[in-house]
Amino acid sequence: MRVGVLTGGGDCPGLNAVIRAIVRKGERGWGDEIIGFIDAWDGVRERRTTPLTIEAMRGSLPRGGTVLGTRRGSPFDDPDGVAEVQATIDDMGLDGLIVIGGNGSLSVACKLFTEHALPVLGVPKTIDNDIVGTDMTFGFNTAVQIATDAIDRLHTTAESHDRVIVVEVMGRHSGWIATHAGIAGGATVVLIPEHPFDIDEVCERLRRRHERGRYASIVVVAEGALPKEGSLAVGAREVDAYGHERLGGIGYLVADEIGRRTGFETRPVMLGYVQRGGTPTAFDRVLATRFGVAAIDAVHGGEWGQMVVARGPDVALAPLTEAVGRTRYVDMALYQDVAAVFFA
Repeated sequence: MRVGVLTGGGDCPGLNAVIRAIVRKGERGWGDEIIGFIDAWDGVRERRTTPLTIEAMRGSLPRGGTVLGTRRGSPFDDPDGVAEVQATIDDMGLDGLIVIGGNGSLSVACKLFTEHALPVLGVPKTIDNDIVGTDMTFGFNTAVQIATDAIDRLHTTAESHDRVIVVEVMGRHSGWIATHAGIAGGATVVLIPEHPFDIDEVCERLRRRHERGRYASIVVVAEGALPKEGSLAVGAREVDAYGHERLGGIGYLVADEIGRRTGFETRPVMLGYVQRGGTPTAFDRVLATRFGVAAIDAVHGGEWGQMVVARGPDVALAPLTEAVGRTRYVDMALYQDVAAVFFA
């Protein structure tokens, strides 16, 4: 078979491991020719390609980012976009496309399959771990480890200066990274989008901690966290070209309010894109590799309109329709029954 591969949306540790696995199993196991499209859907529409071979992918397993490049956008953004994707598939003799991406990319893939009958198969990826249908996405474990390492380092400087440090981590709609990194890093408080916070309660927890002689605290805040209505004013957020709110900055607001209301020396730290970069953890390399092998096997099974997913210890398939328009939120039992036990 002749199979196209693209990576869409934000970059993510483990993308190259997926591509490498697709190529390895496709070339050696099935005798396939794998074609990589540069810069996501733009590359498909403009036919910007690179051959993906075992030799070309050597050394890519530990590399972050994606050798194919990635960007946001959709063929549905242009009246001719879908026709151009169809023409590329037909003219290049492709049997189908493997789309590696997050909620946006998988939604595009689903629409191409359900509305235009194009042969596409999805591989879910996002550091946010918020895709419905899979227990885990590769990249999440790496992001949590990076955030945890940062929190570990921040503990020592917080303790040296008797400071409160507010660490803002990624998590637009869900607080998986914040919750896991908060637990692993011994945070004093964790604030997530699923559970609006009361800044007065946060400050009171920190005061009680100081009264017990603990003068250093770490507060972990997901970028999408919001205060309870009426508890703290948050300004209107700008939106990008795709209608997504530009997040980032809640950490500054929380740090400023804590310092102003308690008098404690407080500093904000934004981890930002460092969470998405660099070498994937061993866990993410293994999960991404399993996803890649399962994806090319599913192509040969004619499982178009499906995506590979992690279900317990197994890698399985689920309809792309399961993921579209939905968000996988943090298990509140994990947040309230485990993480909250350690809140000050």
